[in-house]
Amino acid sequence: MARQLFIQQAVYVSDLSVELKFNDGTVRKVDFSAFLHNHPHPQYNKYLKPSNFKKFYIDHGNIVWGKNWDLIFPIEKLYTGDFS
Repeated sequence: MARQLFIQQAVYVSDLSVELKFNDGTVRKVDFSAFLHNHPHPQYNKYLKPSNFKKFYIDHGNIVWGKNWDLIFPIEKLYTGDFS
């Protein structure tokens, strides 16, 4: 049976980028700026401000923003870096 992929650690890097460490040992720097700039929405726009963007956390193995999961991405897309 295949092991489920999840994020073990997320560290703020700069601007709108985070370094993600996955449970298989893969480490990937993900820049969310293209997504946030190309998908304007009142729910997302506040995360363009670095002070808000930095307030992410890990919940159930995924990186999320906001207490109501305002911003979340599929693990597989974060792993490949293709989440636009």
